Order: sequence, then structure tokens, then C-alpha cells
Amino acid sequence: MTDFTTPTRTLTHAGVMKMLTAAVQKAEEMGQPQCIVIVDASGVTLGQIRMTGAKFLSLKSAATKACTAASIRAPSDAIPEAVGPAIAAATGNAVTRLGGGLPIFIEGDCVGGIGIGSGTADQDKDVANAALSAIGARDS
Repeated sequence: MTDFTTPTRTLTHAGVMKMLTAAVQKAEEMGQPQCIVIVDASGVTLGQIRMTGAKFLSLKSAATKACTAASIRAPSDAIPEAVGPAIAAATGNAVTRLGGGLPIFIEGDCVGGIGIGSGTADQDKDVANAALSAIGARDS
């Protein structure tokens, strides 16, 4: 290896499917249909689903939460309230401080983000954490 490249860990389609399945199962258990979006470390959507009955506009917020978490490598609600509107404006609303977005860390490497929308922030986080657990990932 040279000083010009680094090894890159990526989230596979099998991991994405396992996460989506676990997230849907958790949402069904709690009786709250959800929008679920999983992105890679650069914000490209790898998988998404809008469960029957989930709010259709929540698909947009879930995608923004996932991208935010992947970008800042922290939960989407970690952005301080005081700077939230300015960051949203500066990025054309590509960043949010709404709860429900978590980064996906595998063995210390951030491989992406997951965003959940349509429930309360706590419900969204519970569904996201169920998805992370399914592949042995963490949010930090």
C-alpha cells in the first residue's frame, strides 16, 4: 500500500438486507410503520423501504437523517440546536438535527448511516438500533 490510498470497508447488500429486515421487524413489533433508509459512507442510498402506513414525506427526512449521520459520523441529533438551522440552510437542507439517524460503525470504521422516520424520535432510534444490532454494528 502507498501513502496515496487506504483500505476501505464497505457495507454489502447482504448487510443492508439484514438491517432492513431487522428494522421492519422492530417497527412491526412496536406497531409503528416506518420509513427506513440506509446509505453508504458517502451518502449513496443502498436500501430503503416505506412500510405500509408510514408517512410518505418521512422518506425524505429518513434519507436526510441517514446522510447526516454518515457525514458527521454521529447521531443526527448530535448537531447543536443553535447551529441546526444554519447548517440546514448552508447545505440546502441536506443536513438535519432530527433524531433517528445513526452512523454505522463496523470495527471502528464508519461504513454508512441509517435514518428512520415516521415515528417519534425515540421510536426512530429504537428501530435504527435494532438494524445496527442485526449486523453487529454500533453507532460510535
